[in-house]
Amino acid sequence: MSTAFDPHRFAAAGFGGHGGRLGIAYHAHGPDWVELKLPWSDELVGDPARGVLASGPIIALMDMATSFGVWLKRGVFVPHATLDLRVDYLRPATPGQTVIGRGECYRVTRAISFVRGQAHDGDPADPLAHVAGTFMLTEA
Repeated sequence: MSTAFDPHRFAAAGFGGHGGRLGIAYHAHGPDWVELKLPWSDELVGDPARGVLASGPIIALMDMATSFGVWLKRGVFVPHATLDLRVDYLRPATPGQTVIGRGECYRVTRAISFVRGQAHDGDPADPLAHVAGTFMLTEA
């Protein structure tokens, strides 16, 4: 596959919409993976008594990180829709910590892309969530 898609350059234009409102930003990437970050914010806390981030922003982070993985694998930005994104929560995010979402696309067909990833808050060996999903090209 081509590697013409540059996640860092793409993200430098800024995240608009939902991702921008949540504060999601580029973190790092490699030949077959992309990491985005979600800084901890009072506005994103779902359990004020414990200071734990709500699940919605983490799901959005992982949807975006795996989307970036698809574009990296395909070598180009192409419009697609999330068909399925299964999220297995292993533990709550640590209050005050930035969450890193790592996504990769491990298989593409003509119209479907298969993804997986994990989220952590400082130690990749201690993830807070795993994801697996599929995306469908909207113009196949």
